[in-house]
Amino acid sequence: MKPKVYIETTIVSYLTSRPSRDLIIAAHQQITKEWWETRQQHFEMYISQLVVKESKAGDENAAKRRIKELEKISILETNEEALKLSKILIAKKLVPQKAIEDAIHVSVATVHGMDYLLTWNCTHIANAEMRHLIEFQCSELGYQAPVICTPEELMGGQND
Repeated sequence: MKPKVYIETTIVSYLTSRPSRDLIIAAHQQITKEWWETRQQHFEMYISQLVVKESKAGDENAAKRRIKELEKISILETNEEALKLSKILIAKKLVPQKAIEDAIHVSVATVHGMDYLLTWNCTHIANAEMRHLIEFQCSELGYQAPVICTPEELMGGQND
């Protein structure tokens, strides 16, 4: 059985956007494309309705490119359990109130038993200072949090 990965919105955004002039963002875009081309087949990929909603926002042409990439990916339900967990993450100040969507991404991936949550959101999700606190809180509530990582961290081993 393949490991399960939740694809957060930043991944599909970096995958489909025009090359950035910002060197860091351009590097993230290139790594994302490389991951998509060489690694995605090693995983069962999932998104949430929130990823779809966020991907539809903004420039119409860019939104179409994002949605096209998401068409073949299974959608996880944003159920009451996930919403409850997201509220706890906010209440415990593990994710700021203004970033409720980020808490929902983490919660949906967690309650549905994803092995990985793939993101470039290093402010509120793949934040090294908060990641272990989020994992601990999920564990305290009886969940196994996914490994929160960037595509660069999920490129596989030398034997892949």
